[in-house]
Amino acid sequence: MPADHTALYGPRPSVNELAQQGKQLRKQCPRSDLGTGCNFDRDPIALLEAQNAGRVQSLVPIRWGRMSQSAFAFYRGAAALMAHDLAPTPVSGVRVQACGDAHLSNFGFYASPERELVFDLNDFDETLPAPWEWDVERLVASLVVAARSSGFGDQVATTVAIGCARAYRTAMRWLAARGALQNFHTLVKASELLSRSEQMDMGAAGKEIARATRKAEGRTSETALQKLTTVCENGELRLVEQPPLMVRPQQWPDDIASVPKVYGASVGPDIRALLKRFQPVDGMLRVVGVGSVGTRCFIELLVDATESPLILQIKEATTSVLEPYAGASELSQAGERVVSGQRIMQAVSDPFLGWTCSDGHEYYVRQFRDMKGAFQIERLSADLLNKYGQLCGLVLARAHAQTAEPALISGYLGKGKSFDEAMAAFALGYAEQNDADYQALLAAIAEGRITADSLG
Repeated sequence: MPADHTALYGPRPSVNELAQQGKQLRKQCPRSDLGTGCNFDRDPIALLEAQNAGRVQSLVPIRWGRMSQSAFAFYRGAAALMAHDLAPTPVSGVRVQACGDAHLSNFGFYASPERELVFDLNDFDETLPAPWEWDVERLVASLVVAARSSGFGDQVATTVAIGCARAYRTAMRWLAARGALQNFHTLVKASELLSRSEQMDMGAAGKEIARATRKAEGRTSETALQKLTTVCENGELRLVEQPPLMVRPQQWPDDIASVPKVYGASVGPDIRALLKRFQPVDGMLRVVGVGSVGTRCFIELLVDATESPLILQIKEATTSVLEPYAGASELSQAGERVVSGQRIMQAVSDPFLGWTCSDGHEYYVRQFRDMKGAFQIERLSADLLNKYGQLCGLVLARAHAQTAEPALISGYLGKGKSFDEAMAAFALGYAEQNDADYQALLAAIAEGRITADSLG
C-alpha cells in the first residue's frame, strides 16, 4: 500500500513554534537554576587518579606536574572532575553534540582544507552527545579561573563570564533566524578577525590577533621538519629525541608504523590516494596536553619521492569523561567517536582526520602542527579576555547549532539577562571549588600521595 504523502512530506515546526517550545522548558528548569546543585562530595584526587589506569605509567608524574603549575593548569586537566560535578545539575533537556572539554584554551586557529586560517574549537577527546549547558558551564568557569590566575578581581571575572554567556545567547538567536545550510557553512576566518579589528581600531586586540595568526601560519610540516628532524650520515631524515617529552620507545608497537596506510579506510578517497604517495621513515612517542598526559601519542614522519614531509599525530582515544553521566557513545570505536564529533562541531576539519586500532588501543589521526595556534591567555588584558570569551561563546553556539535546533535553545535562553547572570554566578562558585581542588592536589604532592615531575 503506498505511503501517505502527507506523512512523508508533512510540515515541521516553524522557528516561532520551536522558540515557544524552548520557552516552555523554563518551567521544568528555570534559567536561574542552571549550574546549581553541583556534586562536590568527592575526593578530587581519587577521581583524577582513576583516569591513570591504562596510561603509560612513567608519564603520569608529568601529568601531575603540569596540573600543579597553576589553578588554571589544574582546571585544564580536570575535565573528568567537572563532568562528575555537573552531572546532577538541572538542565533544559536539549542535547547536542558536546565538546566535553570546552575550556578557553581548547579554541584556536588551524588551517582549513583550502589553506585558510580559521578559528574554532580544536579539541574533541571528550566529545559526546550531552546537555549543551555542560559545555557553556565549562567555558564560562574557565574564563573566571583564567581571570583570577591573571590577577584580575571578581568584578572583571564576572564581566567576562557574563560577556561570554551573552555572546552564546545572542549568537544562538542569530543562528535561529538563519537557514541550516547557512549555519553549516558559517566559519570564523582569521583574515576577517584581523580586518574587523583594523576597521574598529581595536589597538591591542588587533595586535594580539595579528601575533597569534602569524605564529599559527608559521606552524607547518615544513617548519616542524626543521625543528624536529636531523639528516643522518646516509642522508635519511630522522626525528630528534627530546626526552622525556619526545622519545623513541625501546619497544615500538609492531603496527604503529603502518597506521598511515591502514587508517586510510576512515578518510576520503582523495586523502587515501594521497597517503599512498608517502612512506613512513620515523616515529616517536610524544607527551601532549595536560589532562591527556600518559595516553599514548605518536608522531609519524612520512616523506614523498621529493622528500617533502607529512607529519601525522596518532593519539590514543579513550572513553569520554562524559560517558558515565551522559550515556555511552553509539560508536564502539573511541577514535571514531572523536573524529565524528570533530567533523560535526567544526565548521571545517582537517581532511587527514581518521581513526584506527593498533596494539589493542584505539587512536585517531590528524596532521601535526598544520597551522595550529592559539591566543596566549596569560598575555590577555582584562578587556582582551572579555573579547576573547565572547568570540569563544559565539563559536560554541555555532557548533551546538549543528545538532540541535538553535530556535529551541534560543527560546529557552530568551532575550534578557537571566541566563547570563546564572552562568556568571555558577562560574564564580565553581572557580572557588577549583581553587580548593587545586590546593588538594598540591597537598597530595607534598604528602607523597602522588608524584609530580616538573620536567614536563
